[in-house]
Amino acid sequence: MELRGLGRRRAPHRLLGVGQHRKSDPELSSDKLATSLAAKLASTTGRPKPDITCPEDLAGKAGTETLCTLTADDGSTLGVTVTVTSVDGRQIHYDFQADQTASPAPN
Repeated sequence: MELRGLGRRRAPHRLLGVGQHRKSDPELSSDKLATSLAAKLASTTGRPKPDITCPEDLAGKAGTETLCTLTADDGSTLGVTVTVTSVDGRQIHYDFQADQTASPAPN
């Protein structure tokens, strides 16, 4: 099928042959990020792993940020900003910074 005005055009990317892979930025799923972040926080504080949720996958590109949420036993929450510092192949390295003030538990 031909769309009016476009005609047949050459694809802007090279077709991939057998054994070739398209190079793309790695991603860390939101679940794996939450698990990894909980382990890092536990290691840093010497306390049990906290309950962490992250809203989205983390793209493996330096400077990318996401805001995860730590939920304490009393229901209060604390934001934890995760920032990609570097990428080594498929390995994503990141730093994190917890907010200074927790939000109180909902009533």
